[in-house]
Amino acid sequence: MTRRQLTDEQWKLIEPYLPIGEYGPYPERLRDQFEGVIWRFRTSAQWREMPGGFGPWPTVYGRFRVWRDAGVFTALLEGLIAEAARQGTVDLSLVSVDSTTARAHHDAAGMLVGADVMEALEEAAAEQEKARQKGAARRNRTGGMAETSLNGKSADASASDADSA
Repeated sequence: MTRRQLTDEQWKLIEPYLPIGEYGPYPERLRDQFEGVIWRFRTSAQWREMPGGFGPWPTVYGRFRVWRDAGVFTALLEGLIAEAARQGTVDLSLVSVDSTTARAHHDAAGMLVGADVMEALEEAAAEQEKARQKGAARRNRTGGMAETSLNGKSADASASDADSA
């Protein structure tokens, strides 16, 4: 088996956050399974490539899904941050924003926006919002968009024109 992913001190902090059901895994396998999850995300490997020392991959994957769905990882993260704050060891230099959260074009790096450009952008945004609200007002009573025919009139108006003819 691969070497341990966590030290005993780290495991003591993590273990209380992992639920052990009435018929759940034995505590010694629980650590192996948790370390299997860590191994999988550190290596970006497929679940099927997991070394057997962590246990059967379907078991580790199933345990991961249960923990994910139960919010264990969120609670663990919040608990570890609280523990670090209690100990006075919070290091905000480790905080990062993932590229999937905030994306910017590479040309936007270091861009300075003048006051006149900012005013023009705000005007354009206000016009766009006004147009969006105007479009929303055109919705019919059922909540859908009014259908337009080829002559540009709404389907309701063309039907009433045909009735009056």
